[in-house]
Amino acid sequence: MIRLPERPRILIVKPSSLGDIIHSLPLLKRIRDAIKDCSLHWIISRGLEEILEGHPMIDRLWIINKDEWKDIKKLGVTVEELKRLFRNLKEERYDLVIDLQGLLRSGIISKATGSALRIGFADAREGARYFYTHTVKTEKDIHAVDRYLRIADFLGLKGDEVNFPFPPIGAHELKDLADLVREDYAIISPGARWLTKRWPPERFGQVASLLPLRTIVIGSASEVSIADEVVRSSKGRAISIAGKTGLKDLLSIIKGARFMLSNDSGPMHLAAALGVPVFAIFGPTDPLKVGPYGKGHTIISSYLSCSPCRKRRCKEKRCMIDLKTDTVYGIIKEKGMIS
Repeated sequence: MIRLPERPRILIVKPSSLGDIIHSLPLLKRIRDAIKDCSLHWIISRGLEEILEGHPMIDRLWIINKDEWKDIKKLGVTVEELKRLFRNLKEERYDLVIDLQGLLRSGIISKATGSALRIGFADAREGARYFYTHTVKTEKDIHAVDRYLRIADFLGLKGDEVNFPFPPIGAHELKDLADLVREDYAIISPGARWLTKRWPPERFGQVASLLPLRTIVIGSASEVSIADEVVRSSKGRAISIAGKTGLKDLLSIIKGARFMLSNDSGPMHLAAALGVPVFAIFGPTDPLKVGPYGKGHTIISSYLSCSPCRKRRCKEKRCMIDLKTDTVYGIIKEKGMIS
């Protein structure tokens, strides 16, 4: 049985990605509900901090430049930054460190805190488990949300409900969308980090051209060209805001949508966590483990024998190419989202 002091100092190490951070929120709530007087800190990657800024359950965010740490040209700067980070973390004297990332880097950070209680998963990669004092075993075929909640179970923090606590979500600040969002609208999220997870953008646009309501196309700054292709294929039914929103604006816009059509991506998980019905297109990844969490969502797949393959590169991409526009539109209509 894990014993913590009355007012424990807790650190969660979960720098990325957007979807994984969202999946971690139910664990955050479980901890806060059970240990109300704890001081809770979170390590997050620069560029994603907005999703947790101002969160009433988090006392401090540690923002790290993990992507720049890979640049050998910045090795000197990285070493100094890591020294400073390790020193400052150790000064916090954490009673409990939870590593949800499960990689060598996060394992080293956990160890560097000097905490006597460092918890991670038994199947953590890159040898990260050797930096923990305790490991948690989980089932193979389990969703990421439930996997993270196994940490709460290990700590004896029980709870039945699964909730995704976000910071306060205000109204978005995009004036040119004011008229559109007063009407009924759908969201299309055509991007994804892996090329193999992307359904052709012109097919998203073709679906948009068939819908009896307007669509808003979202995406990061690096996905503007993808969003533009969706708009070009939509026959004037879609508008792109790709690259124009921060995460807080995105939360507000997604929350007001009738539904989302998306690849396996961070915005897909945002929509699911906000209770917006998601039509999620899956190919190389496993929806059982990383699909939209909860009820009311629909997985769309070609269901090929080679899926899920977990490959980031594929010459054929048949799981995406074989999935036709009419099939996707028909499923949306069949589910009663449109008449």
